[in-house]
Amino acid sequence: MSTPISQQSNATPSVNESEFQHEEHEEENEEVEVEHGGPNLKRGRKKISKVWDVFEVIEEKEHNFFVKKHKCKYCHRKYTISKSGTTTHLKRHLVECPYYKNVATKQSTINFLPIENDFQGMSSYVSYPSTFDMMKIRDIITKMVIVHEYPFNMVEHVWFNVLLKTMNPQYEKISRNTIKNDCMKLYEHEREKLIKTLKHVDRISLTSDTWTSNQTIGYMCLTIHFIDANWKLQKRIISFYELEPPHTGLVISDAIFDCLLDWGIQDKVSTITLDNASSNDVVARHLKSNFESRDKLHFKGKFFHIQCCAHILNLMVQDGLKEIEEIIYRIRESVKYLKKSPGRLHKFGEIARQLNISTKKGLCIDVPTRWNSTYNMIDGAIVFQSVFDQYAVRDANYKWLPSFDDWEKAKKIAEFLEVFHDVTHIFSGTLYPTANLFLPEIWKVKEVLDIHAESSDYFMQRMALLMRGKFDKYWGDCNMLMAISAVLDPRYKMVLINFCFHRIYSNSESERNILEVKQTLWEIYEMYATEQVSHSTSNSAHEVTNISMASSSNTCGSYGKKYKSKGRSEFDDFIKQNNTLQPMKNELEIYLEEDVVRFGVETDSTFDVLDWWKVNVVKFRILSKMAHDILSVHVTTVASESAFSAGGRVLDKYRSSLAPKTVDALVCTSDWLKAEHGNMKSKVKSSIIFHLFISLLLISITHLFVFDFDFIFIFL
Repeated sequence: MSTPISQQSNATPSVNESEFQHEEHEEENEEVEVEHGGPNLKRGRKKISKVWDVFEVIEEKEHNFFVKKHKCKYCHRKYTISKSGTTTHLKRHLVECPYYKNVATKQSTINFLPIENDFQGMSSYVSYPSTFDMMKIRDIITKMVIVHEYPFNMVEHVWFNVLLKTMNPQYEKISRNTIKNDCMKLYEHEREKLIKTLKHVDRISLTSDTWTSNQTIGYMCLTIHFIDANWKLQKRIISFYELEPPHTGLVISDAIFDCLLDWGIQDKVSTITLDNASSNDVVARHLKSNFESRDKLHFKGKFFHIQCCAHILNLMVQDGLKEIEEIIYRIRESVKYLKKSPGRLHKFGEIARQLNISTKKGLCIDVPTRWNSTYNMIDGAIVFQSVFDQYAVRDANYKWLPSFDDWEKAKKIAEFLEVFHDVTHIFSGTLYPTANLFLPEIWKVKEVLDIHAESSDYFMQRMALLMRGKFDKYWGDCNMLMAISAVLDPRYKMVLINFCFHRIYSNSESERNILEVKQTLWEIYEMYATEQVSHSTSNSAHEVTNISMASSSNTCGSYGKKYKSKGRSEFDDFIKQNNTLQPMKNELEIYLEEDVVRFGVETDSTFDVLDWWKVNVVKFRILSKMAHDILSVHVTTVASESAFSAGGRVLDKYRSSLAPKTVDALVCTSDWLKAEHGNMKSKVKSSIIFHLFISLLLISITHLFVFDFDFIFIFL
């Protein structure tokens, strides 16, 4: 059991006056000769008092003259040097100085109880040092500025410095240039760490997209996806790159390849996911040609270019929504009208409460280019149908009230689009594999389109037919990568291929596509098997040589004979002629013949396909390596597009002059820090600054007080 802090302070000799009185007595009686440049020298007294370990001599300008003073190294308090040279006042200070007292009593870290409701592992930022460490504080401030996208000049704000100085008087103000330099140094440090990590990664998939800032500067975001040694899917932004105009396919592909060369991962790229812009076809074609010329085109280039599924779904739904533009217009204008005035919203809320309708969900305005926001707007407005009707009676200026038929159509549209909304949400994940989820979700979409294409409601039928035309354009042919990814999910295997293909394609097409999937699956497996054999052969070549040399010296066996006996040779011939053993099955055959893994609905939704392969890596050494590489492919560019939101906040109207290199460092480092410490949600976004203040506060408390446990518990 640890000794309470109050007892520790009694057990350890404290700083007291008697100690210094004794020391002064010794100092006065101990004189030594000190040379001052010649033989006829004055005797000087050597400074042996402990005060000189604590105080230093400084010079300060007072009334146009420089005056020497003694400054405490711990609390920075200054004393005028007395003419008599006495040190009594300095010794008295040591007795009173709380900072020196903690050091003198060797008071160490306070063992606080664990913090409850830890901020998703962010307690790693919290430390309880016994001495103030300005570099540690600067490091935390640097991370705070990067992760939360604060401006550099925040560190120069008066009240920010007042707060930190109040928490600890030893805090020293830093400038915006200093914190900017610290941010760039942290970027270089984290970049080197990531480069070392990528040296141990065999396959990497890319996602990329472009964006134009408020400076009218074009940026390209390049994100890598890979599965680490612990079978965890990782995502890292490696470039937020300024693109030189014009932003043609060749310019973008050259920028991507230069970035890959800079990171040293140009030979590890397996696929790239892009949206459906025509220039991106040129990007994929040019990159594929580069990799092919280097003989580094993985999977034989069968699925190098992946089209963003979320973008295809967006195009599909946007085509369908054109059929109901008038209904969407009336709902959108109704929501806009209410949101423009707090008084109108208040009146609308009062009517909702009178009708006993919860206002928790609220109204939202859509972004016309993003169909999922249109769905959310329609879905939210339907709840308040009766409230809109009552409000129209009370406000003569309100002119966009949807009719009863409009509301009925809106309900059908919301129910129809719910499937697309859920599928988009699943595809947009960045922390779990999505390629294996493509086929079952797309089958749902196709089924819904086919049902509504036969609907008796003309507007729903027309809407579904338009969307099905877009579906057939992009997904009419078999998507080979998504099919093989589904096979590598132990819940699906070839069973899902047989089930879905007969529902998505015609009979002849389904049989042809199933055969093609099987052929491609076996072809890729053979590639990995060949690589595995060659790798094993090269690694064990020297072992085989050693074993051969050892066995050659002992071929006589236990009988001391050099050659096999006649009886043994005849027995070997008999085995060859009468071999009853069946040929050994390979891993793919064993995997496909085993039953699919089945769970309940709740367990299935939390199933981690990567964990399954991690557990079965010994059983399926070759197939697990194949799954390791293929399941890292992402079916959307959401990971890159989300960086543009951060880029927009970093390059707001107040900081639009930031250099592109600085923007690149801030966006990338923010992504790396969030990945390292967990994906921080909005509810914990204040965690770094919180721990900064806690660290400063604890440092101050540790120096100022000698606690007992009762106080610690009260503090906590």
